[in-house]
Amino acid sequence: MNAHRCMSFLRFGIVAKHVSAHTTLVPQTNLSRLSICKSSGLSVRFFNKIYTKTGDKGTSSTYTGERRPKDDAIFEALGTTDELSSALGLAAEFCREAGHPLEDHIQTIQCVLQDAGSVIATPASSAREAHKRNVVFNTQFVNDLESWIDEMTAELPPLENFILPSGGKSASSLHLARSVSRRAERSLAPLIRAKEIDEETLRFLNRLSDYLFTAARFCATREGREEKIYLRPKERRSSHPNVTGEKS
Repeated sequence: MNAHRCMSFLRFGIVAKHVSAHTTLVPQTNLSRLSICKSSGLSVRFFNKIYTKTGDKGTSSTYTGERRPKDDAIFEALGTTDELSSALGLAAEFCREAGHPLEDHIQTIQCVLQDAGSVIATPASSAREAHKRNVVFNTQFVNDLESWIDEMTAELPPLENFILPSGGKSASSLHLARSVSRRAERSLAPLIRAKEIDEETLRFLNRLSDYLFTAARFCATREGREEKIYLRPKERRSSHPNVTGEKS
């Protein structure tokens, strides 16, 4: 396991002003992340508190130790992928409660998002070779997503209409995560144009959106829930109920 597994700490500002490529700073209470870092063979230094106050003046650190404003494109992309992981966590809970076999998929995706975050947090303009070696993104996972999409699609009815986010709590939460994934994808575009990161992370997020769309339909179908479809203006007028509940 590579050092980029530990880069989730960047999202909480837990990085010293000058950090080497082989040292990870972790809060003492975060045992699960600590075990990941130890298995990477890294030197680990402890903080007793979650807050460091290093970002109180509006800047934060990249993995390379560079300080940038908090509204920099790097941190915009990191924040959006973090938001995506949170949306996925909520979706996973709804899927678990409904008995859908997607919880392991989603947990794996959340881990890969941490990997993607480490790539985003290592801009080419300030990265040394040691940094680059630690944050190589595994492109195989895009193939895994495609396999999962194909497996679920085989169990779904043909898509004949534009559908609206709907179909129950599991499906709707997956649609929400899908839209956050699209925003995360857009947030990477300026970084790719500036050649700060390569295109593999963008490809992953693009395929992830397809996976989440398919997973939402999969959950709705398994639950026997109706997927609401887009109606053209004329159809909306003819099917719209009046105040008495009768269709006009």
